[in-house]
Amino acid sequence: MRAENVFLKIMLWAYLVIFFGYLLGPLIVMSITAFNSPSFPKMTPWECLTFEWFDVLANDTRILNGIENSLIIGVGTVILSVIMGLAAALLLTQIWPKLRATYYTVVIAPILIPGVVLGISTLVFWDRISVMLGMSTGSILHNGIFLTILGQSTFIASYCMLVFVARLQRFDTGLTEAALDLGATHVQAFWKILLPFMKPAIGSAAVLAFLASFENYNTTTFTFGKFPTLTIELAQKVRYGINPSISSLAFIIIALTIFGALIHEVYRRRQQLALANGAPVSAVSGGLQLPRMLRGNPAAIILILLALGGFSTIWFAQTYSPDVCKMDVREQKRLIQEERIRAIREQRQLELQQKQQQGSGASGGSTTAPSATQSPGQGAFGNVFKPGNLDRSTTEPKADKPAQSPGKGAFGDVFAPNNLDKAAPKEE
Repeated sequence: MRAENVFLKIMLWAYLVIFFGYLLGPLIVMSITAFNSPSFPKMTPWECLTFEWFDVLANDTRILNGIENSLIIGVGTVILSVIMGLAAALLLTQIWPKLRATYYTVVIAPILIPGVVLGISTLVFWDRISVMLGMSTGSILHNGIFLTILGQSTFIASYCMLVFVARLQRFDTGLTEAALDLGATHVQAFWKILLPFMKPAIGSAAVLAFLASFENYNTTTFTFGKFPTLTIELAQKVRYGINPSISSLAFIIIALTIFGALIHEVYRRRQQLALANGAPVSAVSGGLQLPRMLRGNPAAIILILLALGGFSTIWFAQTYSPDVCKMDVREQKRLIQEERIRAIREQRQLELQQKQQQGSGASGGSTTAPSATQSPGQGAFGNVFKPGNLDRSTTEPKADKPAQSPGKGAFGDVFAPNNLDKAAPKEE
């Protein structure tokens, strides 16, 4: 029995290693390439530790412009999607039960529609609206940021609605009814009871909406206009080749994601510990106390260690220079290239010597004296290339023979010599 448990544990750990290796392996490899000196992203062979690709990224105006547009569109998409998703979720709980399934299908439908179709339909629909309203091409209905926010919100709002529906299933409607019985209005009941209960779901939906908007490409391709997002800029740069500055951007995004996840985990664990110790809910949102925060909270320890490592790396990058290492690598490459050229030349020289030896051996083994120039053979053209062929044809003239009839053939002897003279009538 114990052997079976050990085997199951080994299989479980093996599965976890394979799963996380498959999931996080490409991200780790791409992050490492951001610190390697070659101009193309690669992890092996390792050449020199460098931070220059972060500087290249900081000076890339197209990437920076794409990040700015992505942030603006992301914020707008979050606001619109959260509002529409919350309204759809509340309506789903209040609608007539027989229509609930139909309403749910209609609201979820944008998730099932391809992003290309959503982008084209958004562009065509709002263009027709602007034409009907008599607006010019420079109006807000033709603005790339506005159209992208609308196009992305059509399906991201459905994701937000699913998050809100999951949260509303745990809500006790008796609390709202009690507030209404005590004289509160519907607006007061919403702000004082329902909205505080929905705060965790609103935060989760906002993060989900922002990430979905930040990485969206299919819908944005048709709506961005003059405001390309980060994904659009990256797709255009990949067509002409990339450098490790893209890897440095990926490393920054991964680092920010990890820091955000750790901060959320620290706050969640701190809240759980406070509530477990009987502290009031208001005490959880108080000021941060480092000793109390680190006690029983490994996520906070990891967060502090990562923060110290990040600041140390930034300081080291300001003082470190990879120029000497690059010169050494360049010299090593030159020596390797010269060695390869020398090996190729030696191989060719050896092949040439072998051919010469084979040729001399074949000539030494033959005992016949070299003969005069012989005909290369008749071949397909007969003996037209035979030496002296033209001389014989010119030095041996043939005797002139009298003209003979070419023969009767199909026309009899009409072509015979003096045929016309014979056929002439005699004079009487």
